[in-house]
Amino acid sequence: MRKLTKGIGLCAVALSVGTGAALAQTFPSRTIRLVSGVTPGSASDTTARIIAEKLQASLGQPVIVENKLGVGGLIGAAYVANAEPDGHMISIYTSAFTVAPLLSPGPLDPKDLAPVATIGTVPTVLVVSTARSYKTAADLVAAAKAKPGGIIATTAGIGSSTHMNLERFRIAAGIEVLHVPMKGAPDALTEVLTGRADFYFALPFQVGPQIKEGKLRALAVGSPKRSALFPDVPTTVEAGYPDSDYNFWIGALIAAKTPREIVLRLNKEFNAAVNSPDVREKFLKLGVDPLTMSLPEFEAMIKQEFESNARLIKTAGIKAN
Repeated sequence: MRKLTKGIGLCAVALSVGTGAALAQTFPSRTIRLVSGVTPGSASDTTARIIAEKLQASLGQPVIVENKLGVGGLIGAAYVANAEPDGHMISIYTSAFTVAPLLSPGPLDPKDLAPVATIGTVPTVLVVSTARSYKTAADLVAAAKAKPGGIIATTAGIGSSTHMNLERFRIAAGIEVLHVPMKGAPDALTEVLTGRADFYFALPFQVGPQIKEGKLRALAVGSPKRSALFPDVPTTVEAGYPDSDYNFWIGALIAAKTPREIVLRLNKEFNAAVNSPDVREKFLKLGVDPLTMSLPEFEAMIKQEFESNARLIKTAGIKAN
């Protein structure tokens, strides 16, 4: 009986491998949909549209972008997780994938999605109004330490990349601030420009014009590397605050049961698209630094981020609204 059961098991594995190989040989066979969980015009949505054009040329099938909004991108991601696992429905998500499910369990089980490819990273920039006296990150930290809880930090919302970056910086710098979460980036930025808030970790394309006009001052970059748009602005780590950086990435994920052969093919296609000169140029103008990884590298990064973000959420006491 054991031999029979073992034989049946081996046959099932062989059938699964054979089916995956067969699907990979005919992939893609119809329109591919890139599902964006954020509003049109945002960094990740815009990169999705740039990539879609390139993938359409290389894959020989129409590639379109659909927006499925809600719960920090979880609705769109869950939509992809429940799709037919044949490679034709792909989630364009961000590092929120390793944050949102920890704060809002229910809409998506992360195990139902598998990594496909990284697309880029978006450095965050610690900005203050030029009407404030802060010239460096150290000035801001000194003011916060002199007046615990008296410095106001705004973010684009609980659990957003701007919030996670704030918490990592706050803990690394050993300061207490009053966090005022807003409904989105425009409102958060307005709070700083009007002087109602002291600082904000913004995305480069959101604040580039105001910095050039002298309305905002960039004190530091909150990401692991400097921003290509602000090469002279040091990172928060370079400013003297270890472990203060936050990696805000944009990437592609897919239904977990998609055959490995298809996922590897898509990883190769995404990497080729991101590395093409015209795409890199468009990304850099957006303030998006192109990023490519092998599939095992991306899988390892996802695992590490779930662990580190869980620790940060617990340490900072972050709770969903």
